[in-house]
Amino acid sequence: MDNDVIFQPLQFRNLTVKNRLFRSNISGRFDNYDGSGTQTRINWEESFARGGVGAIISSFVPVHLRGRIMPNYAMIDSDDKVPFWRALGDAVHRHDCKYILQLSHSGRQRDNPGVENFRQKGLSSTSRMDTFHGLLCEAMTLQQIKETIQYFADGARRAREAGLDGVELHASHGYLITQFLSSAINDRTDQYGGNLQNRAAFLLEIIRAIRKEVGADYHLQAKLNAVDFSNALYPWEKKGNTLAEGIQVAKWAEEAGVDAIHVSIGSIFPHPLLPPGGFPPDELNWWYGTMISSGVLGYFNYTMFHFRLLRPIFTFFWARTKKDHPIEAVSSQYCREVKKNVSVPVINTGGYQDGSVIRRVISEGYTDAVSIARPLVANRDLPQILQSGKDLPDKPCSFCNRCLVNAVANPLGCYDVRRFDGDHDRMVAKIMEVFHPSQFSTAAPGSQLM
Repeated sequence: MDNDVIFQPLQFRNLTVKNRLFRSNISGRFDNYDGSGTQTRINWEESFARGGVGAIISSFVPVHLRGRIMPNYAMIDSDDKVPFWRALGDAVHRHDCKYILQLSHSGRQRDNPGVENFRQKGLSSTSRMDTFHGLLCEAMTLQQIKETIQYFADGARRAREAGLDGVELHASHGYLITQFLSSAINDRTDQYGGNLQNRAAFLLEIIRAIRKEVGADYHLQAKLNAVDFSNALYPWEKKGNTLAEGIQVAKWAEEAGVDAIHVSIGSIFPHPLLPPGGFPPDELNWWYGTMISSGVLGYFNYTMFHFRLLRPIFTFFWARTKKDHPIEAVSSQYCREVKKNVSVPVINTGGYQDGSVIRRVISEGYTDAVSIARPLVANRDLPQILQSGKDLPDKPCSFCNRCLVNAVANPLGCYDVRRFDGDHDRMVAKIMEVFHPSQFSTAAPGSQLM
């Protein structure tokens, strides 16, 4: 497999990655309530580096407390967080793996605001609550926009000080920057609303502010939606950004200074194509209750999940929307159109697992690399399996999405008990192994982990 395109290095302007497999951003509650990091987070990230990925894109890392999606996520909101991220980066680097920190802000999309944000609305481009959960928000003032731009820039500076290999702007999947970009969400009438150029201003000003803070020689990429399917599941919503608009935003982002575009789809989360795969109402019945108080529509959703007779209604609409799209490479056709219009490398996310599919999308010019989350949660050694000549693991990811449903309340891991031959205890033991430092490398002395 020496000539396998998957395992050829990928050269960015300021970064070289050893292969074309990125661990995509996937979030888990592994840290302290106050946003300080833990050894468990280091164990988690290092396990993927040991498995052979070329680079890891971190989980959602808030640049400010008001922008977290839930407690127990490590943040990058202050200088005292730098030692933790340095220790994590050192652990990942021991395996010839790069680490890219994802600078994030939830906006209105906060699953569990936590006690610090008690009765405090999420900041957004709009004062309209979201469709799915009814999460309450308020339109940001111009002063808040200015402050938040600097929060992103400060986060990038801290990532560089920590010795991490780059940063990614989370400008997709319904979070704050998307709430400005999307025509389905942004209803402002000032310089940050209206036409596409105005809606993109927030993103572009963040990119320029980061470049001013860290210089031109530090890796910066943006995760963007190529196209927006906001009203596919929610027909009462306005139509979101078109593919042409997604391409234009990517071109503007390149001109503003990004080194790569990470392509996804969709603006309102959750959505049948984001993430593609199954919809487990039985698991939602168990764990969704932790999110009920976060939005005024939560009790309605929980009723749909809780009563068996109502579950088929939601499942019908969920399945109808995704029927014309594959699970693997779900957004590849849109990524190819973005790639045609930018000169920087492009990374594509969307259900990748099969080696033959990954080789095809790279060799046929759909993308330069793929980012993978759920299949790597199921098999962290997936890169080594593909490099051995196999196209799939013996027990591949089923894309059941139980990992994501459980993540709102439980440790992140694979919750498809079928992959453990029906042995629930063995499944739980595998999930919990990251909490046992003896199975992993220890952090560097002085990392101030708790």
